[in-house]
Amino acid sequence: MATLPPLFLPLILFLSFNSSLAALLNLNVLSFGAKPDGTTDSTNAFLSAWTRACASTNPATIYVPKGRFLLRSVNFRGKCNNNAISFRIDGTLVAPVDYRIIGKADNWISFQYVDGVSIYGGKLDAKGTGLWACKNSGKACPSGATTLSFSNSKNVVVDRLTSLNSQMFHIVINGCHNVKMQGVTVIASGNSPNTDGIHVQLSSGVTILNSNIQTGDDCISIGPGATNLWIEKITCGPGHGISIGSLGKDQNEAGVQNVTVKTAKFLGTQNGVRIKSWARPSSGFARNIVFQHIVMKNVENPIVIDQNYCPGNKNCPDQVSGVKVSNVRYQDIHGTSATQVAVKFDCSSKHPCSGIRLEEVKLTYKNEVAEASCKHAAGTISGVVQPTSCL
Repeated sequence: MATLPPLFLPLILFLSFNSSLAALLNLNVLSFGAKPDGTTDSTNAFLSAWTRACASTNPATIYVPKGRFLLRSVNFRGKCNNNAISFRIDGTLVAPVDYRIIGKADNWISFQYVDGVSIYGGKLDAKGTGLWACKNSGKACPSGATTLSFSNSKNVVVDRLTSLNSQMFHIVINGCHNVKMQGVTVIASGNSPNTDGIHVQLSSGVTILNSNIQTGDDCISIGPGATNLWIEKITCGPGHGISIGSLGKDQNEAGVQNVTVKTAKFLGTQNGVRIKSWARPSSGFARNIVFQHIVMKNVENPIVIDQNYCPGNKNCPDQVSGVKVSNVRYQDIHGTSATQVAVKFDCSSKHPCSGIRLEEVKLTYKNEVAEASCKHAAGTISGVVQPTSCL
């Protein structure tokens, strides 16, 4: 085979390098008219950058430089011509001060029908405190918007994103496959209403790693139809803990299965690890769940299964839960309870909890031995288990 003279090699390398540069489309939102002043509406500029990235057959990066960018409710929609669009955010996206502008929408920033979207860095400031105050006053208020939503999408990455003061849920993953979130920070007041940190439903292959969540509702909530979830190295508090549910609100409902929560810390939360379902007929289920290597510090309900869930005890169905809870393992869980009952299994009388396993669990209450309470629950224990098991 003939070989090229050495003279041609630098030219070939140069052409190859420039070809790879040309293949990546870099889009700065400033070039589309966005203003980093926090007061000029940059919604259309962001949408224009998205339209260009989505139309490209090559991978694209949308860059948001330092500064504050005001956005109204915005929907980034696929299907796109490529499956590698990245948002690299050095700045902060801010919602309008008037909470009513986005409060009547379901979502503030949403992605639908996308494949291969990644978000790296940045802050999302939803300015939810005004709406929280409205709700706490008892006045008629909009329900509020989720800060960041992905629906009917796949191959999504969210890395080192911060969500501040969401009106409602901070991040929602709905109808998605293969989602990885890591280094996520969620911050909202401990008394902010319905501000779940990360909510996952009707989705599979979701991983949540190395995240710190401080909010007024569940740090992570897992809804119907969530399967194959891996949640690891989470710090939660204030908040309502990590919850599977609420389940069983609908008669015909997809179940939850294959969920692992590993290496988590709960700091002064209302709950630790919780499974909750409404007391009404349902085809739902929760099975093959693992909670392991968990530390509780002054948690009101460290381990709880509540199949008579009814927040505020208002308009409770007062029936029997049809949700079947089975094969739940609690392994290496230590710390302190803020109430005397540290382990509570309040299961369905029609479908008792089965396959509950406690392994190396040690929870105390004010330096005393705590208590456990069981209704309609069956399972086994191994190793040291405190409080004394009621299974």
